[in-house]
Formats: sequence, C-alpha cells, structure tokens
Amino acid sequence: MAENNMRNPYFKTPPVVQNLIIANCVIYLAVTLIPAVNHFCAEYLQLWWSNAPYTPPFHSYQFVTYMFLHGGFAHLFSNMFALWMFGRTLEYELGSQRFLTYYMVCGIGAALIQIGIATLFGENITLLGASGAVMGLLLAFGVMHPNNMIYIIPLPFPIKAKWFVMGYAVLEIALGWSGVNTGVAHFAHVGGMLWGLALLYWWRKRGKIFF
Repeated sequence: MAENNMRNPYFKTPPVVQNLIIANCVIYLAVTLIPAVNHFCAEYLQLWWSNAPYTPPFHSYQFVTYMFLHGGFAHLFSNMFALWMFGRTLEYELGSQRFLTYYMVCGIGAALIQIGIATLFGENITLLGASGAVMGLLLAFGVMHPNNMIYIIPLPFPIKAKWFVMGYAVLEIALGWSGVNTGVAHFAHVGGMLWGLALLYWWRKRGKIFF
C-alpha cells in the first residue's frame, strides 16, 4: 500500500502549489526577521486603498503582491495548509498553467470586490494575505468534487464539499454585512469565490474543463 501511494501523483505536491507555498513562507520569514524588509513590504507591497493623505500610495502591482504577505504565523499557516490541501488535486486536474491563472484571478478578483465594497461605503482598507485566492480554490474543489467528504475541525463528522462551500460563503456574507470590524476582509473571501465560479463556468462553456 505504501509503495502504491508513493507512485500516485496525488500524494505529491505539484510545482505551482509547491512554489507558491515556498514563496509565501520565504517572504514571511524575511518580513519577520528583517525590519527593513518589513518596512518595505508595509509601505509598497500591501494593498492600500484610502483617500487619507498620510497613507502610502496605491500601486496597481499591489493587486498581486498583497497575496504574498501575511499578518502572522496563524494567518500564513491556515492559508498555506488550505492551498496544499485543495490545490494539489486542482493543479493535477486543471494543469499547472491553468491552475496558476485561476489562483491569480481569484486573488486579484477578491481584492477588486473588497475595494468595490469599501468604496461604496467610504471605507479605507489595507489588504494582505492569500485568503481570497485560497477561497477560490475551496470553491473550485466544491464545484468539481461536490460529493467528496472532507473533515473540518472542530466538527466530529465529515461533510460534503458542496455543503461546506455553500455554508462558508453564507457565513462570510453574513459576517461582512454585519459591519463588525474583525480585521478580516470577508468580502474579499466572497469575491475570490465569485470570480472562481465565473472562471470555472467560462472554461467549461469553452470546453476547456469538464465537471
């Protein structure tokens, strides 16, 4: 059994998932250990959206760079674990190039949705983290493997992927509209899911993927 598992590619980490995890971890270590890197990332690589004169300027490349910064070890670990858990299967099924495209579209789309909501309500925001892109991966897994059973801590029983995704989306929307300031960009999570859903069905309509 062990020998067969080693030969099964699903027990290996494909290149895009592996390199994304490495990049995020290396950047986190650099930010944590080197004050100059921390200052540079906070000043230029986080996604700032504000009309206040004292905030760092907005740059379009921050739509990408913000995804590689995290607010703490727990933030990093949860995102990288989910990336590894769901990303491996998706990269093998979509192919590395399409998987990377999907990941980046979800991450950028998540930021666009959060900025749109913030602009609508006149709020200033600072975004960092891969959560929006990772939520897109969760959505894709639920769409492509709706009846797969997954275990979610602290639930003592497994739940079908489709129900977990729908429940998570409803929870994120409710938390976002509640207006409670938890420091979590709930609409970015929802945005990653929405852009991922749109992209999956666009690919399916063009015959690029099947589910």
